[in-house]
Amino acid sequence: MALLSSKPKWPTVPDYFHDWALVDVETSGLRPGRDRILSLAVITLDGHGRQTGEFSTLLNPGCDPGPVHIHGLTPARLCGAPVFEDIAPQVGALLSSRVLVAHNAQFDYDFLAHEFARARSWVPVDRRLCTLSLNRLVAPATPDLKLGTLAAHYGVLQERAHDARDDVRVLSGILRGSLSAAERLGLPLPLLACPPRQDYKPYVPKTPCAYRNPGRLETDGPLVQGMKVAITGDTRVSREELVARSVAAGLNVMTSVSGLTSVVVTNDSGGASSKLRRAAAEGVPLVDEPTYLRLLNDVQPGQAKGTVRTGAASQQGEAAPSAEATPQPVPAPSVPAQRTTAPAATAAQPLAGHRVLVLGGTHDEAAAARSRALSLGASAAVNLSASVTDVVVLTGGEADRRLSRIATLGLRVHDGGWLLAPTAASAPMPTQNTSENPSDTAEVLARGAVIDLPHADVAWTVAAAWSQHAACEVDVVAFALDEHEQVAGDEDFVFYSAPEHPDGTVRLALDGPSEQAVTADLGRLPWEVQRIVVAAAVDGAATFSDVGAVEITATCGIGAASTARATLDAATTERTMILAEIYRRGDSWRLRAIGQGYDHGLAELARSYGVDVSD
Repeated sequence: MALLSSKPKWPTVPDYFHDWALVDVETSGLRPGRDRILSLAVITLDGHGRQTGEFSTLLNPGCDPGPVHIHGLTPARLCGAPVFEDIAPQVGALLSSRVLVAHNAQFDYDFLAHEFARARSWVPVDRRLCTLSLNRLVAPATPDLKLGTLAAHYGVLQERAHDARDDVRVLSGILRGSLSAAERLGLPLPLLACPPRQDYKPYVPKTPCAYRNPGRLETDGPLVQGMKVAITGDTRVSREELVARSVAAGLNVMTSVSGLTSVVVTNDSGGASSKLRRAAAEGVPLVDEPTYLRLLNDVQPGQAKGTVRTGAASQQGEAAPSAEATPQPVPAPSVPAQRTTAPAATAAQPLAGHRVLVLGGTHDEAAAARSRALSLGASAAVNLSASVTDVVVLTGGEADRRLSRIATLGLRVHDGGWLLAPTAASAPMPTQNTSENPSDTAEVLARGAVIDLPHADVAWTVAAAWSQHAACEVDVVAFALDEHEQVAGDEDFVFYSAPEHPDGTVRLALDGPSEQAVTADLGRLPWEVQRIVVAAAVDGAATFSDVGAVEITATCGIGAASTARATLDAATTERTMILAEIYRRGDSWRLRAIGQGYDHGLAELARSYGVDVSD
C-alpha cells in the first residue's frame, strides 16, 4: 500500500464542482429508526475543496448507547449532551443545498433521515455521494476499502477511528484523493438522487412465529400453532385485533397468499381480491370471520421451530438445494470456479490476474469476448477503473470516448484477435496497475459456479454494478425463499419500495446510479429461509441488451475486500435476470453465480416466487 508523496490536487472537471457536506455519525446500533445517533460531525467544502464550515457534537440518544467498546461513548459521556431536536436547525443549515458525502452514505443518510423525522422535519439534501461506492469504481490497489485503509492510501493521517470528528476530517482527505483518482480515470461521479422524504417511521419489530407450519386447515379440523393465516376484505372485528389475537395464539399471520398458506379468512368468499384468486388457484381453504373466531378459542399446540422433525425432512441441509429442483426461474448448471489469486499465468490460463475491459462490438460479440477472457483466467470489467490491465477494442469501440483516457493511462489495447492467442504487449503498464496486483484476491466465478462462504454467521453483501453509460435504469431485488422456493409472505420480497425486511435480516442499498447491493445477515436468518435470490430488472421497455454486462461481487463486511466476483451477460431480449443466490448447505452457506435471464418483467418474476403482486 503506497502513501501519496504529495497532497492530491482538487479536480478541474466542471462536473466535479459541487458544494459538499461531509458527514459522519456514531450510533447505538445498525438499524436506522430503532437505533440512535450518539455523535455527529459535519464539514462543509466549496466547489474548489476549501473548507467553509465545521460542526460536531455528542448527542443524548435517550437509550442505551450500545457497543461502547467500539465508539467509547458511555452514558456518562452522553449525559447532558443535547438531543437531536436541539441541533436539527443548525445541522439542516449545513446540509441544505449541498451534496451529502459519507463513507457508506446510505447508512449515515438513513440515520439522519430518521432523526429529522423524529424532530418533525426532513433531511434538506437532494443528492449524496458515497466514497465507498466511488472507490469501488476507482478500484485502488488496496487490500480493502475501509476508511482507515483508504486514509493510508491517500496519505491522510487517521488519529482516532470511530470518532465522528476525526472520521469526518479523514473523510475530507479521502474525498480529495478519490476525486483526483476519478478524474484521472475520467469517471462520472456516482451521485445518487435522494429527494427529501417525510415518510420515515419508527422501527416496529415484527414478532416471528415460534412454530413450524403444520400445513393446511382440514375441514372441521382445529387451528394448530404455526399455521399461516391470511386475512382479506372487511372484518367486523378490527384487523389489528384479529392479527393480535392470532399472533398471541401462536399463528403466523401473512400479508399474502401462497401454496403454503393454511387458511384464508374472508367474509366475502365470492370476492375478486388478489388473495382470493391466489387461494382458489392454490386450493387454500376459506373460513369466514365467525368461524375463525370460534377456532381461535381452541388452537392446538404446534411444533416449536428448531426441534428435530422425523423422516427425510429432518435431515436439515444434508444436501444443498439443487438448481434442478428449483421452480421457474431455474439457475444455470454449476461449473468449476476460476481464481485470480495466483499472479503467475499458466499455459491453461495465460491471463490469470488480468482484468479486461471490452469496448464496442454487438452485445453478443462483447459477451463472447468477456467469456473468452474469463476462460483464459482474467476477470471482466464493466467500467474503466484503476484495476483494468487490458482493453479489447471490437468493431465500433474505436469511437468510445474512454479511449483517449485509456491512452493517457498507458493501458494495453488489443483487437479482438488477441483473445484467441494472447501475448505480452509492449505497451507500458501504469505503476498502480500490474497483473500481479496483490490486492486482487477475489475468486472469479463463471456462470453457474459455486463457492462456500466462510463466516456463515455474519452479514454478506452481493453488489451488482453495470456500465455507467447505460441508457436505462436497473432495479436490484431479493427474495427470501423457503424449502419450496417460495416466499412466506410479501415482506420476504425486498425491492425499491420495501428496501428492508421487517426483521432487518435482508436489506437493499442504493450506492449510485449504476450500483445496488443486497445484504443478508446469515446468522440471523430464520431456519425457514433456505435461500436468498438476488435478481435485477430493467425498468420500462428496455432489455439487458441496453444494459450490457452486470458484474456481481460478494463481500463480507462493509468496505472489506471482495471474496468473489462474476461478470454476467444476458442475451438481447431479457428484462429480468437472476444474478446470484445464497443458499444453505447444512450449517453453512454457499454462493452461486447464475446469470439466467427472462423476457418477462419483475411482476411475473415476483409471482413465480409466491409474491402477491397487484395487477
